[in-house]
Amino acid sequence: MAHVVSIARTYAHVNAQMPAAYSDYDSFQVSWGEIENYEIVKKVGRGKYSEVFEGVNTMNNAKCIIKVLKPVKKKKIKREVKILQNLTGGPNVIHLYDIVRDAQSRTPSLIFEHVNNIDFRLLYPRFTDYDIRYYIYELLKALDFCHSKGIMHRDVKPHNVMIDHEKRQLRLIDWGLAEFYHAGQEYNVRVASRYFKGPELLVDFQEYDYSLDMWSLGAMYAAMIFRKEPFFHGSSNADQLVKIARVLGTDALNAYLEKYDIELDAQYDELIGRFARKPWQRFVTPDNQKMANAEAIDFLDKLLRYDHQERLTAKEAMAHEYFAPVRKEHEAKAAANAAASADNAANAANGGEQ
Repeated sequence: MAHVVSIARTYAHVNAQMPAAYSDYDSFQVSWGEIENYEIVKKVGRGKYSEVFEGVNTMNNAKCIIKVLKPVKKKKIKREVKILQNLTGGPNVIHLYDIVRDAQSRTPSLIFEHVNNIDFRLLYPRFTDYDIRYYIYELLKALDFCHSKGIMHRDVKPHNVMIDHEKRQLRLIDWGLAEFYHAGQEYNVRVASRYFKGPELLVDFQEYDYSLDMWSLGAMYAAMIFRKEPFFHGSSNADQLVKIARVLGTDALNAYLEKYDIELDAQYDELIGRFARKPWQRFVTPDNQKMANAEAIDFLDKLLRYDHQERLTAKEAMAHEYFAPVRKEHEAKAAANAAASADNAANAANGGEQ
């Protein structure tokens, strides 16, 4: 069977249409700021590649987040900075303020805007049905924007979604694994966190695209509506695929493998077996039925597909019926803002006449 060429259904050639410097992070020169302008206040987290602190900008006393990078290849640092600079000002993308480094150790740190985040394990169980719709829509805005700029995030998960619930503000953070998408290019499958890895990563399919982020979003969303964190709970990468197959079934998995001419690692022969597809309704309980309504399940079903080309794009997802109440609120706010601006303009004009 002929190999199916896999190219993103949307924004496939963004980087090809941009000047070469836009996505060439190898030649990118980092402009370093002044480390003396920032002070560490307290540690707030740590990751595989960094330690994260709350800090303060000594010039204006404003809070900030200081991400101190562990020793990594210069190329990786350049990639993250280049991507963040390309995404500056995008909706719900964390804002990079500065890049500094220690004079002695040469350790680089990234300085970001501060978000008054509440740990998702405490926050998500408190969410109403509308809260989930609202924040997933806000996350989709960030994803559609970065995809439109030719960038895959490749690590969408609750830990990388900061929410200030009081301000109803969301930021997508940690762009350390993000990469520029070029149609037909093969990418490293050792990205994303296990519970949010798309099937393409688990079967070593390297020609993936932005749709990887949509699977990760779907896995995160399933955990939110079914109140089961994480939704796919594999004990290893191999077991992760088994956990997915137990829900989506093995027939659809085999069809996916055949379509893209993917040969599964021999270790799976023993592990996977045969599973029928489970209907999503099987996961609805008296505790989660308000969240896991018919619209929510239809939306989830269009995200969690083995075949990456069948998943909704971020833009398509935002148009789903599930988000109608959120779009309605956005429209009402926009109309109110327009009316307020018109009133202000009229008052200014009247004041000017007197």
